[in-house]
Amino acid sequence: MSEDRRPSEGGSGDREESRGPRPPRPKRRRGRGRRKVCRFCADKELSLDYKWFYVLDDFVSERGRIVPSRTTGTCAKHQRRLKVAIKRARNAALLAYARD
Repeated sequence: MSEDRRPSEGGSGDREESRGPRPPRPKRRRGRGRRKVCRFCADKELSLDYKWFYVLDDFVSERGRIVPSRTTGTCAKHQRRLKVAIKRARNAALLAYARD
């Protein structure tokens, strides 16, 4: 190996020392803000039934996927029931599997 290809003795450490210490980075808050409330827990009269496709339509994305609970704010119990109701509505041809 020739001498011009060898790394210098100082290496990359010399460059960082000449620049000085880095300033501290600003701290970012990663909070999501206010917690969403489950629609079905808040309104006890609103029931989860596969025949109510106009209610279920809010929980299905444009591509036909079930929207996650972190987006909608639905609690775990109602998210499980929502999943079953959407699948039943699709099977009964009340909801499309994918939108046009």
